[in-house]
Amino acid sequence: MSENAPPNQTQNHSQDQGGDHESLTIPLLSHQRSVNSISTSQVALVGANLCPIESLDYEIAENDFFKQDWRTRGKIQIYQYIFMKWILCFLIGGIVSLVGFCNNLAVENLAGVKFVITSNMMLARRYVMAFLVFSLSNLVLTLFAAIITAFIAPAAAGSGIPEVKAYLNGVDAPGIFSLRTLIVKIVGSITAVSSSLLVGKAGPMVHTGACIASLLGQGGSRRYGLTWKWLRFFKNDRDRRDLVTCGSAAGIAAAFRAPVGGVLFALEEMATWWRGALLWRAFFATAVVAIILRALIDVCLSGKCGLFGKGGLIMFDAYSANISYHLADVPPVLLLGVIGGILGSLYNFLLENVLRVYNLINEKVVAYKILLACTISTFTSCLLFGLPWLASCQPCPSDAPEACPTIGRSGNYKKFQCAPGHYNDLASLIFNTNDDAIRNLFSKNTDSEFQHSTMLIFFVTCFFLSIFSYGIVAPAGLFVPVIVTGASYGRFVGMLLGSHTNLNHGLYAVLGAASFLGGSMRMTVSLCVIILELTNNLLLLPLIMIVLLVSKTVADAFNGNIYDLIMKAKGFPYLEGHAEPYMRQLTVGDVVSGPLQLFHGIEKVGNVVHILKTTTHHGYPVIDEPPHSETPILYGLILRAHLIALLKKRAFLSNPVRIGVEAFRRFSADDFAKKGLGNVDRIEDVELTDEEMEMFLDLHPFTNASPYTVVETMSLAKALVLFRQVGLRHLLVIPKISNRAPVVGILTRHDFMPEHILGLHPILTSSRWKRLRFR
Repeated sequence: MSENAPPNQTQNHSQDQGGDHESLTIPLLSHQRSVNSISTSQVALVGANLCPIESLDYEIAENDFFKQDWRTRGKIQIYQYIFMKWILCFLIGGIVSLVGFCNNLAVENLAGVKFVITSNMMLARRYVMAFLVFSLSNLVLTLFAAIITAFIAPAAAGSGIPEVKAYLNGVDAPGIFSLRTLIVKIVGSITAVSSSLLVGKAGPMVHTGACIASLLGQGGSRRYGLTWKWLRFFKNDRDRRDLVTCGSAAGIAAAFRAPVGGVLFALEEMATWWRGALLWRAFFATAVVAIILRALIDVCLSGKCGLFGKGGLIMFDAYSANISYHLADVPPVLLLGVIGGILGSLYNFLLENVLRVYNLINEKVVAYKILLACTISTFTSCLLFGLPWLASCQPCPSDAPEACPTIGRSGNYKKFQCAPGHYNDLASLIFNTNDDAIRNLFSKNTDSEFQHSTMLIFFVTCFFLSIFSYGIVAPAGLFVPVIVTGASYGRFVGMLLGSHTNLNHGLYAVLGAASFLGGSMRMTVSLCVIILELTNNLLLLPLIMIVLLVSKTVADAFNGNIYDLIMKAKGFPYLEGHAEPYMRQLTVGDVVSGPLQLFHGIEKVGNVVHILKTTTHHGYPVIDEPPHSETPILYGLILRAHLIALLKKRAFLSNPVRIGVEAFRRFSADDFAKKGLGNVDRIEDVELTDEEMEMFLDLHPFTNASPYTVVETMSLAKALVLFRQVGLRHLLVIPKISNRAPVVGILTRHDFMPEHILGLHPILTSSRWKRLRFR
């Protein structure tokens, strides 16, 4: 024990072991570690700001008080709890569908007004004025999105999917689900997408759905008078996690009107823990989304939704022709998959490095963040307005399925600067919203509409603009830009094949989008179903499956999926589903760090206050020693929040004796429930007199007497599997030899991070086990 340590502080035990450091049987301990060299602080880039992060408590604290509280609950309360879960899922689906519809409608009308005014000026041959209106309107929209994001809710920047995915893995970042973040996410996404930036609204919709679910699961609010007893059932991280999972599924369902795809997206990409009951509720939430959106779309089809009246939701049915393909068409499809895998991995590599450069800018004052957004907006406007001048005008086809040229509205044949009876094929893609560009690329019976040079220019433009647009301080998604980029090179491949294939160019655009999605995002089942629901054609299933499998396989040889790369770049301590090979060479005793803070079962109030003020830990082992037990034993684990609740309630004893049943009468379950957003109790807010500091606390009724424990010789790989699968925040390490202290240390999420482990054992960096991975 160190000289300056608090009364209940012990040193973790570690011992040197010799032998080959790459042996499969001998744990690696190459050197004695200094406990002072290990920092427990964790920070990550949340949205656009660097913030401290914490872990979530998914484990149930099974203390005596919890058991007594559940024994007193009747069947009515259990039915209320189940009923409220389904009600909240219904509300999530309903609210998310309304937000998604209004989001699409606002984008269509904002962008529509901009394009109509610009088109009218182009018709009058006022080209300079048209460019000024186009670029300035884009700049104002981008500036507005950047300002509200930077000053009101920096956590709303980006797509939000990495933050939500990290939350569902057990990482709690401040402000990601606040009401302020929700409002900025919705408004900022509308203005950013309307500003012609190559960003999408699907990612922000996932974050929006998660925000709505989290706010509904806060267990009420005293500030707004929402103290209904039924709402209090959800004042814990486990139920909030399930609601956020349903919210993320509803977000994808609302973005693409793909209910089954939304459920599968939450299962395949977002959720770390999944079970049958959660599947039912997520499916119910997405079904509500689909039904409400269908009703709202019917209203829009009657022409009551503003300028365009399509709400950005009719990209479904974009390709509904009967498809016939043969064995000879499979090689080009395989080629698309290979191209998609290579381009997707390159896209991820470039985007990751651009985000690192942007982070250097964003670390400076807020003005630099806004200046970066404005620079990207101006550059994008110049490209989008200038590139169509490079394309030659094409005569309108005599059998065009719609009016040609298109003037002042969405369509396949944009007039731009062309003479009457002609259209600009590049402007038909660029001078539209992203949804309209996808519709044009997916459209059938348009094989002769676009030139080869047009598709190549559009692909290169989309590829790089989507990379440079994502990292700005504004809500921005990746789904739609990736679909647009993939569809452009898919259609280009179809044009190159020409008459050598039975498939038309629109189908190649669909397959190109699928291959680029698979190469960048590395999902298979969920993407397959989303694209099927997107195109409303089940006959595409075999081809889409082939493309996704090939593109994912090729891309996995180069790097990880885009959201995992972004999470790593942001610094989120995400626990992977597999253990790194070098973890099998280490035991938990090799990475556990000290000094360790302990409490006795009956502890002096002054000691509790001192340790809480001098440490930032969120869980403390509780031990019993004589005369309360024959030998020192580990009684359990008590949480920091519960200790502060005991101090605030002043549950003090004059003598060091056990409190007994009186504890159950002095407290209610609400006293120990998880607080809502931003309502964290702090030890600094607890004021005690000198007399109270000399009194005692009986921690036994409030200590989790059955915490998860592992012996110090357990493989670190096995401990990681246990930690992740159960959803733990603390994992106690106990000694193998009984005559030592009853607890060696505590493993937290930080102890499983590769950076932490390799920092403790640098020799592993050059080990062959660092380079291999067994799944």
